[in-house]
Amino acid sequence: MKLKFLGATGTVTGSKYLLEADDQKILIDCGLFQGLKKLRLRNWEPLPVNPASIDAVILTHAHIDHSGYLPLLVKNGFRGTVYCSAATADLCAILLPDSAYLHEEDAARANRYGYTRHHPALPLYTQADARKALARLRPVTFGDHHRLSDRLSFQLTHAGHILGAACISISTGHTRIVFSGDLGRPHDPLMNAPAIIQKADYLILESTYGDRLHASIEPLDQLEAIINKTVARSGKLIIPSFAVGRAQSIMYYIYTLKKAGRIADIPVYLDSPMAISTTLLLHQHKNEHRLSKQDCKDVCGSVTYTRTAEQSKAIYSSHGDQPIIIISASGMLTGGRVLHHLKRYVEDARNTILLVGFQAMGTRGARLAHGETEIKIHGELFDVRAEIDVLDNISAHADHKEIQEWLAHFQEPPGKTFLTHGEPEAISSFKFKLEHHLGWDVEIPDYGQVFEL
Repeated sequence: MKLKFLGATGTVTGSKYLLEADDQKILIDCGLFQGLKKLRLRNWEPLPVNPASIDAVILTHAHIDHSGYLPLLVKNGFRGTVYCSAATADLCAILLPDSAYLHEEDAARANRYGYTRHHPALPLYTQADARKALARLRPVTFGDHHRLSDRLSFQLTHAGHILGAACISISTGHTRIVFSGDLGRPHDPLMNAPAIIQKADYLILESTYGDRLHASIEPLDQLEAIINKTVARSGKLIIPSFAVGRAQSIMYYIYTLKKAGRIADIPVYLDSPMAISTTLLLHQHKNEHRLSKQDCKDVCGSVTYTRTAEQSKAIYSSHGDQPIIIISASGMLTGGRVLHHLKRYVEDARNTILLVGFQAMGTRGARLAHGETEIKIHGELFDVRAEIDVLDNISAHADHKEIQEWLAHFQEPPGKTFLTHGEPEAISSFKFKLEHHLGWDVEIPDYGQVFEL
């Protein structure tokens, strides 16, 4: 067997791992690179393996950095099956066309305003490409063993990260290779805890928060303070949010604060068609989250949904100086409607831009978090006068202590553990912890590196 690392090495995006076993080529995850330009350019480079030679893809979950390369893979010749959980398939049906639409819009805008070195600028892939990719998805059930060949099979177990998120265990009969995907937190108020895994000969483990512990501050208290001080100065609160998972958590927290009378009953907008569609999936996949049927109904009904561009624009003229909350994608400010809200509100000191999750290096979110006083949006520079706050205790990623608690259930150490999906400092710190605290054999793979298993 051979394992080749085609993404998520030294970065938190672009997850792709090619496993060659039993005359099969299996791609685990198929994500886009995001963040730094040198990483994003990899999306445009030919994949180091011929897509037509890949027999199957297995997805851990639907986030674009794990699924967003699928339309390009199919466009370039992949004709196999894409296996995933039912909720992941439902989310991909939302995320992939939306991703394609954003690529098309970015290219069209660059051509319209001339801020491109390519004439004409072209999208990475189109909505038609996304639809072709979706046709190759095959949902499978958690817990069951699904056969890939005579000797090769795989199993999905719940990862607790977002709806449908899975750890993938691939077995040859003699060897078990586990891909953690993105691990959720054991006490998340919305998502169920990650399922326990007790054995792996090889473990490919995420390390997004490998050098950090989540803050002990109660996120409800922090969010209450941020909302109330923004309301006191008649400001607008703009929350760039991942449409899948994070937006629903923010909705839950705001609903809880309103219900307890801890914040005023100000209007809340969910301004993201993708986030709206994702929120409604909570009703269809009740076994994957902690909300009761009534709580789910109440949380989902606590915000105003703005699906169309006209409804989004109407927010500006509907409230004057009245405080409002706008939750809009994307979470790292890399694209989407939230950029239009940022352009409108970032130069007013009464307003607050609240970053609510991990910000990859090179993204607008990371630059705001690090205190930049100017930000470029659609080729134009804007002064940053709004207050920039960070709410980093509601991450859907386990921190290094929570991951180690999950690893403690392994009956014995894996033969080798590969750390991926982390920035260099995080991944190096986590390697040290696993080696010195657990005595595990840990490897940090490079991009394109191949290991014999």
